[in-house]
Amino acid sequence: MQDKSQASAAGVKPSVKIGYLLLSAGVFLADRITKILIESTMALYESYTVIPGLFQIVHVRNQGIAFGLFAESPSPLKTMILVFLSAVALAGVGYLLWTGEPAARKQTIGLSLILGGAMGNLFDRVVHGGVVDFLDFFIYGHHWPAFNLADSAIVVGGGLLLLQMATRERPVTTHVP
Repeated sequence: MQDKSQASAAGVKPSVKIGYLLLSAGVFLADRITKILIESTMALYESYTVIPGLFQIVHVRNQGIAFGLFAESPSPLKTMILVFLSAVALAGVGYLLWTGEPAARKQTIGLSLILGGAMGNLFDRVVHGGVVDFLDFFIYGHHWPAFNLADSAIVVGGGLLLLQMATRERPVTTHVP
């Protein structure tokens, strides 16, 4: 039988880990389904207004990273480098998720969302050479770059990680003279 320190070092129980991996898989599948719907029903650069002056569905392909950064880079290695960096980040997130603490629920859910979103965008980058984006928000001339469900999961997951860090209880220390 393990004592508490050994159980803590072992991380999350396998059954709980599978639940978090299923959450990641759910994010990946939802992302793939929405992107397939966009690709099969809309021509590239076509748009459909949902809420005039606020929101539209578009079909665009982001060849760069977040917000189209490096999209115009002429380097023939750009996609390969982005795939490599994404794979390294996925491995890191997967490791953190697998070895995480059971009590850090916000952290493990956040990492699961990030993992699922990163897998969705990595899939696009490997298969298409760029990421399919389709959610497009704007208001009074201000326009947010188009994004997708994977991006949303990554942002929400990052927010949960920040919340976990901000609310983590600090150990009580006693000052011994």
